[in-house]
Amino acid sequence: MKILLIEDEKKVASFIKRGLEEEFFSVDVAYDGEKGEFMALTSDYDLIILDLLLPKKNGLEVLKSLRANKINTPVLILTAKIWGQMITSRSHLLLLN
Repeated sequence: MKILLIEDEKKVASFIKRGLEEEFFSVDVAYDGEKGEFMALTSDYDLIILDLLLPKKNGLEVLKSLRANKINTPVLILTAKIWGQMITSRSHLLLLN
């Protein structure tokens, strides 16, 4: 299984990547939204792990762009936001499915 991890925190990305690779997944990493979007649009992935708080382009913008470009790869969203801050974002996420 080929996974794209879009996460700007290098320590977090390294931890997740290492864990997935120990389970024999192939993992590519992008450290900002623009690079992650480019990688998702130009390569095939079985899963995208997407942080919401990214430099250059936030995770919701990346996800909207992918769906607009007919990229229907499953996306697992990571975030450090607390639930109260997610209410508005959550309604946007539901619309993207």
